[in-house]
Amino acid sequence: MTESWTSDRRPSLAGRLARLGFTDAARAERLLEEARRDTGSGLSDELLDALGGTADPDLALDGLLRLLARADERGVGRDLRDALAREPGTRERLTAVLGVSAALADHLARHPEHWNVLRDGRAGPAAPPRDELLAAVGADPSADEPVASAPDPLLALRVAYRRRLLALAGRDLIGIADVADVAAELADLASAALEAGLAIARAEVPEHRTCRLAVIGMGKCGGRELNYVSDVDVIFVAEARGDEPEDAALRAATRLASAMMRACSASTEEGALWEVDAALRPEGKSGPLVRTLASHRAYYERWAKTWEFQALLKARPVAGDAGLGARYLDTITPIVWKAAEGEDFVEDVQHMRRRVEADLNQRTADSERQLKLGPGGLRDVEFSVQLLQLVHGRADETLRSPTTLDALAELSQGGYVGRDDAAVLASAYRFLRRVEHLVQLHRLRRTHLVPGDEADLRRLGRALGLRTDPVGEFTALWRRHAREVRRIHEKLFYRPLLRAVARLPGEEARLTPEAARTRLEALGYGDPAGALRHIEALTSGVSRRAAIQRTLLPVMLGWFADAPDPDAGLLGFRQVSDALGTTPWYLRLLRDEVAVAERMAWVLGSSRYATDLLLRAPEAVAMLGSDADLAPRPAEALRSEALAAVRRHGDFTAAPPGERAAAAAPAEEAAAVVRGLRRRELFRVAVADLLGLVDVRTVGEALTGIAAVTVEAALRAAIKKIELESREPLPTRMAVVAMGRFGGHELGYGSDADVMFVHDPLPGADERAAGRAAHAVAEELRRLLALPAPDPPLEIDPNLRPEGRQGPLVRTLASYAAYYARWSEPWEAQALLRADPLIGDEGLRDRFRALIDPVRWPEDGIDDDAVRQIRRLKARMESERLPRGVERRLHIKLGPGGLADVEWVAQLLQLRHAHDVPGLRTTRTLDALDAAVGARLLDAGDAAVLENAWCLATRIRGSIMLVRGRASDLLPTDHHRERSAVTRVLGYPGTGDLLEDYRRHARRARSVVDRVFYGAD
Repeated sequence: MTESWTSDRRPSLAGRLARLGFTDAARAERLLEEARRDTGSGLSDELLDALGGTADPDLALDGLLRLLARADERGVGRDLRDALAREPGTRERLTAVLGVSAALADHLARHPEHWNVLRDGRAGPAAPPRDELLAAVGADPSADEPVASAPDPLLALRVAYRRRLLALAGRDLIGIADVADVAAELADLASAALEAGLAIARAEVPEHRTCRLAVIGMGKCGGRELNYVSDVDVIFVAEARGDEPEDAALRAATRLASAMMRACSASTEEGALWEVDAALRPEGKSGPLVRTLASHRAYYERWAKTWEFQALLKARPVAGDAGLGARYLDTITPIVWKAAEGEDFVEDVQHMRRRVEADLNQRTADSERQLKLGPGGLRDVEFSVQLLQLVHGRADETLRSPTTLDALAELSQGGYVGRDDAAVLASAYRFLRRVEHLVQLHRLRRTHLVPGDEADLRRLGRALGLRTDPVGEFTALWRRHAREVRRIHEKLFYRPLLRAVARLPGEEARLTPEAARTRLEALGYGDPAGALRHIEALTSGVSRRAAIQRTLLPVMLGWFADAPDPDAGLLGFRQVSDALGTTPWYLRLLRDEVAVAERMAWVLGSSRYATDLLLRAPEAVAMLGSDADLAPRPAEALRSEALAAVRRHGDFTAAPPGERAAAAAPAEEAAAVVRGLRRRELFRVAVADLLGLVDVRTVGEALTGIAAVTVEAALRAAIKKIELESREPLPTRMAVVAMGRFGGHELGYGSDADVMFVHDPLPGADERAAGRAAHAVAEELRRLLALPAPDPPLEIDPNLRPEGRQGPLVRTLASYAAYYARWSEPWEAQALLRADPLIGDEGLRDRFRALIDPVRWPEDGIDDDAVRQIRRLKARMESERLPRGVERRLHIKLGPGGLADVEWVAQLLQLRHAHDVPGLRTTRTLDALDAAVGARLLDAGDAAVLENAWCLATRIRGSIMLVRGRASDLLPTDHHRERSAVTRVLGYPGTGDLLEDYRRHARRARSVVDRVFYGAD
């Protein structure tokens, strides 16, 4: 060998060995010196460098020196040394194996001639593994049923097997073979060993010709993803040959199977191959080792448990009679893919996984170090993939690969698993399998534990190419992969959509036009042909989007059918999907978060109002995922966001002063942004309402807060515009007083915003100019909120102001004071009970509140004459304001026991007693009733009757708007679909139940009104 190490270089050798990665450089130096003395030559620099590049240089050196010594004894040492000197590839492969596997080093020491399988230009032995292993045991590979004839076939089988294993390890450890290819070759090698074991068994069982025996590979062997050392799981199926009696044939087959298992697992001076485990057979270890095909079929059709079908995903004929093995697969495969239709199938698989984890934690303290069964281990990936296969593979045959990585790729391609999740799982699975291979290669022992020893961890890290800090880098990388696997496993394995898909009949689990039409008709769609067109538009083509839709729609069709209007739901879903179809998160969200998909189906099939909002802002679908996201946002948070939008978008400095058109643009832009915010928040409240997450009071407060924020932002934008046009600051302070339901914090989805405008000129300002400016601001505010836009209109109604439509739109604070002091009528005091100065200058709002409090809460209350006037006005409203031809009892607002009845009771109590009872000084109806009960002005039972009636009427009114998208104060009775939809949204079993419940509440409330409001006995 060239440039060998000699004694004159000794002073630098120990240091060089340490730098190369030897942990015991002194020992390595001693071994090299002894080898040089024994053989007369040392190791070349190239060979030392190659040893230093291995996972464990000390281990590699030991193995190499032993191999060289034994090779010299066998007369092959010269060829080996020449190859190591002249063939870099041979040098790399041999040292890589020796640096990882002490067991293969032992094998080379016993069989030094086997180093040849690692030579350059040889990708391993040329013959297929089956042929080579059969030949090794003295059997004819071309025979239909090879029979072993070698004098010691068990020994020959093990030697030939390890020779193939050595060749594979050489390619594996230098990175030529991918981990998936290695696992597949190991499975093929195991299959060849089983075939050779069967040849040995035939030599032991003369009556083997009476039967046919097929060996079905299960587990990792069946899936072609075997480890270096693993039990090989099998199932045996047999049949009698010709006219042979079946019982005798089965006995022969059982002897044959047992002998084959011993041939592989028996201990010899060359060790054992591995255990052959037949425990996955029907009835497990309690059942017969060998069964006929008919017996297998009967068992799986009647008795098999969920886990047995999961195991059969990997079934593959690996040895024995190929025809019988193929018939076994043809028989069993259809049964496997129907398994997911079983009751609680998904829950059973999930429960089994939890049980395995719990059992592991109880049995060992090393569960965190488990590559296979521990959290984030290989089994997490495999169970996730297998469950998805069993559920979705019934209808999608592309998902039926028994190999985990292939199946994962197919699941990703089909849209069943997100691409990012699939990539993370695949990367982690490859890493974990690589680590598992390296751990097992060291001693060729069956283990799935990450070692705890520092030296073993160092060898692992270096084998994976981690050289700076092998232990630390490996540990961090392993933990990161395990965390990611566990996270995605929890998401996929416990995905609720799986349960929903599993419950579908097999023919409906994957949409074809025929299956879709049948399902639509069965589910009660009003227009199956139209619905089918929507489905075809969503699912046609080969895009990933269409693939995911084909997974989602079979389930969602049922959810749409559970909603009041499935046709509208499907149409809305198509429209939202068209708007968001190219958005990467949309379909992923629906697939991975089943609550979003199910809620979306209910909302789209129940509410035209919410559907219209969603179509105008489809990205709002993201908030359907959690109750927290659907909780109405605090008014102050909305206010901050809206006013920030006005500042951000209303850039009035860019417009030339005095130019009206230029000043209008930023005001309109700011208003559009704020109205977009309102649209989003209305959708949030509407969905929460439809899902029963909020009560009547919460809805009213939320809608009021949204309106107040919208008006305030529009007021800011309007003031900025008017100031720019006039080239001077606004000469007056302004405030907006919320009135009616707006002021009562009881707005509905279709309510106008009743308001009054008040201003107060600044000191020294011209009152006429101030009035004109305030009027311009009010008009601009109304214009901005009335501009055509995709959000529902917010009409600003100022008609509750003094003198109504005949009076000025905006008054000064002094004008209001003069009016209320001189001209105010009792009904106007009553209207002020709902006045809440919510918006504008804070000081002006406080002064306005101080002005109206004595009017609406007069000292000693209103007199008897005022009470009579209010009662007469109420009676006249009941007779005059109801639309003609309307049945009074069905009018939610003005009918007997309706909203107005309850509100007038509360307001009369306020007008008479609020001055003395502070709790009555509120604009909210229900709060006023509660305060009246507290002050013993109203019986608690009567208050409960009024409150229940008011809440039910408010809910009905809101539901009508949600369902129709248009406001109405009439209980729906004519239009069947709308009546049914309102009934379903409110949670009643039938429309008759809703009508009866409302009439009962209204009747009771009217009785209280007659006594409390009208003073009837």
